[in-house]
Amino acid sequence: MPVGISGKTLLIILSTKGYSYRINYYLCTQNNFEKMQFIEPLFEYIRQDVRYEMQNDDCLSFLKNTDSEKFDLILTSPPYNVGKSYETKMSIEKYLSTQEEVISELVRTLSDKGNLCWQVGNYVDKGEVFPLDIFYYQIFKKYGMRLRNRIIWYFGHGLHASNRFSGRYETILWFSKTDDYIFNLDNVRVPSKYPGKRHFKGPKKGQLSGNPLGKNPSDLWEIIEQDWDIAMWNIPNVKSNHPEKTEHPCQFPIELVERCVLALTNENSWVLDPYAGVGSTVIGAVKNNRNAIGIEKEIAYCEIAKKRLTDLKNGNLKFRPITQPIHIPSEKDKIAQFPKEWKQLSIL
Repeated sequence: MPVGISGKTLLIILSTKGYSYRINYYLCTQNNFEKMQFIEPLFEYIRQDVRYEMQNDDCLSFLKNTDSEKFDLILTSPPYNVGKSYETKMSIEKYLSTQEEVISELVRTLSDKGNLCWQVGNYVDKGEVFPLDIFYYQIFKKYGMRLRNRIIWYFGHGLHASNRFSGRYETILWFSKTDDYIFNLDNVRVPSKYPGKRHFKGPKKGQLSGNPLGKNPSDLWEIIEQDWDIAMWNIPNVKSNHPEKTEHPCQFPIELVERCVLALTNENSWVLDPYAGVGSTVIGAVKNNRNAIGIEKEIAYCEIAKKRLTDLKNGNLKFRPITQPIHIPSEKDKIAQFPKEWKQLSIL
């Protein structure tokens, strides 16, 4: 409704763009329009009582000054010792010894009901593969941690090997500190392939055998057709065409974080990532009403993380929704078609 202001009419036009709204104020007189424009967030995407921070620091130094039993979840992907720009390559023995110092502090700062997720791949030296999760397991056991799952994170894209099979998975070691740990399975159930399946014998014969909320997203890889879609966590890694891609070479996908956060914490829990990179763990935590701290020694990555958190708060951060299915190319897509040049090859 037009409002009279000192002989002028105030006309308000509301329009939305993305996650923000634009308010145009038009002060109307008989002969002209005086326009004022403001852009404000439609609403904040981070709940006001949620606390979070990105610390540009060495994680071991920071942890030594952190209260014991503060965190309900520690989720990270440590350096793999493969010579990335942010790490110094060393022998596998020295690398693991350095990481053990950090792990001892992480265990101290983890709550008794807390969980720790350690996502790693392989260390490769002169063509020989060292599966890091196997080496790390012994260290965590030394500090009394209990392994709950060795989760296979499968992704369909990556570097192509020539002298061995191309690697298309990494692992997440999920440990709890005690036997009384947080686990909210219903938060992360996925749609069941056969929701109408019923018990065919026994006292529950004829009753529905599944859960109306869906099935458990299994970590078990059994190579039979009906189990193929439940055998692994099929979450794409962050490559060049991923909406979350930044300049970090080994970026965590937010949806991988979210599944761990939703299952292994409660609202208002504290989450820590000691090797936070560009802040995906912090984003996945605060997005789901958890408090979070990220530690990152590289200032450039820390600044990217802070900007991403600001974008999330304002509703402008691009991310892949946790419910979005993996892209399957159409037969009409040129890139998915068998090249004509190859059809002429004698090896076929």
